[in-house]
Amino acid sequence: MLETTNPTTGQALPPCPAMTLEQAHSAINSVAEGFTQWKEKSMAKRATMLQAVAATLRNNKAELAGLMALEMGKPIKEGLAEVEKSAGCAEYYANNGAKFLAPETLESDASHSYVQYPPLGTVLGILPWNAPVWLALRFLAPTLMAGNTCVLKADPNVPATANKLIECFYHAGVPKNVLVNLTVPNSVASKMIDHPLVKAVSFTGSSKAGQSIASQAAAGLKPAVLELGGSDPCILMADADLEKALNVITLSRMVNAGQSCISVKRLFVEQTIYDEVCEALRQRFSKLKCGDPTDESTNLGPLAREDLRDQLHLQVTQSIDAGARCLVGGDLPSRSGFFYPPTLLVDMKPGMAAFDEETFGPVLSVSPIKDIDQALELANNTEYGLGASIWTRNQTIIDQAINTLQSGQIAVNGIVKSDPRLPSGGIGKSGYGRELGPQGIREFVNVQQIWVA
Repeated sequence: MLETTNPTTGQALPPCPAMTLEQAHSAINSVAEGFTQWKEKSMAKRATMLQAVAATLRNNKAELAGLMALEMGKPIKEGLAEVEKSAGCAEYYANNGAKFLAPETLESDASHSYVQYPPLGTVLGILPWNAPVWLALRFLAPTLMAGNTCVLKADPNVPATANKLIECFYHAGVPKNVLVNLTVPNSVASKMIDHPLVKAVSFTGSSKAGQSIASQAAAGLKPAVLELGGSDPCILMADADLEKALNVITLSRMVNAGQSCISVKRLFVEQTIYDEVCEALRQRFSKLKCGDPTDESTNLGPLAREDLRDQLHLQVTQSIDAGARCLVGGDLPSRSGFFYPPTLLVDMKPGMAAFDEETFGPVLSVSPIKDIDQALELANNTEYGLGASIWTRNQTIIDQAINTLQSGQIAVNGIVKSDPRLPSGGIGKSGYGRELGPQGIREFVNVQQIWVA
């Protein structure tokens, strides 16, 4: 059985039956057998099914959002928005997949030479708990549209959400031998990578787990896409629109109770506005409401697990002991559940835990900088490279930042986010490969050269 806990109350939820190793292998065999029939369906037929998936997701939006609130503490309004975004992802690939995978003519010594993009086969997606619908869709929509069959391994924290999601796909007409959800613990999931009929792996999660999965996939010569952790920097210059910037920075850091790989985690503020910015952020953080995620007035729900909260608190206390100042938050609540308050750490420096490590919760690290050169040096002082952002009206500084920041995404005067239309992914300990956009659908295809005399 998969044992789960309601993070709002700390009480156990009804356990979910778990597959045995033999049942998991049988499920993969079934989906692999369905590959030939699925890949032979026209792009138009696959697109029609994805359009139906989008409609079914919207019809079940309230239930899916409620399950996310129950199992991992996502505020209900964020859950509803996640399902809507996921439906849009299905529609995006339904509308654009055929164009992205159209054969391309290339000149050579042949009478006709071109590249086509047939699917690889069965792809395994190992996914986390923090956005269980959205992260599933950004794997499933392009992979299915390309003609692959999919094995989904959702995180054991969100089994009911994952089961409901797969029901939506089946209700929309996706055959059961094309998509399956493995309700297995992580120890069993790792064995699935070696299944001979699994042709590729997609993983979203921690950098440590990603290193293990990358090694295992490489040993089997299987391609992998890894979207891992982040310690995303944000640079705030004195000439920026401060009101807008601070609202966006607060939103970015607090969405999903700070449990987002691409949220702002390290903020670098020009010295002349440093005190003003720190006070403005303190006021914003102090007004945020932590509480029941099913209450639509709640800004932050609990963290998903007790161990995650305890690890975050350790990073905060270690940073304070090393010289950081805590302007708000930083205390473990006495209430039930796994809540952690919005926490603002200022005067942060390299060597402090909340600067060097990924903080997966509502904690923002703030550091003063004298100029853009120092800001860029500090921003790149990380093993991660997922997202980065800068706020300024100076085009010269914008150009310098775009040419210097080392990350998979850069946002200028806006929030770092994932968008079905744009590729998403990182470098360094943030992983490799890309999801979404035209690049994402080409990750799990055979780039096949055709040469005709």
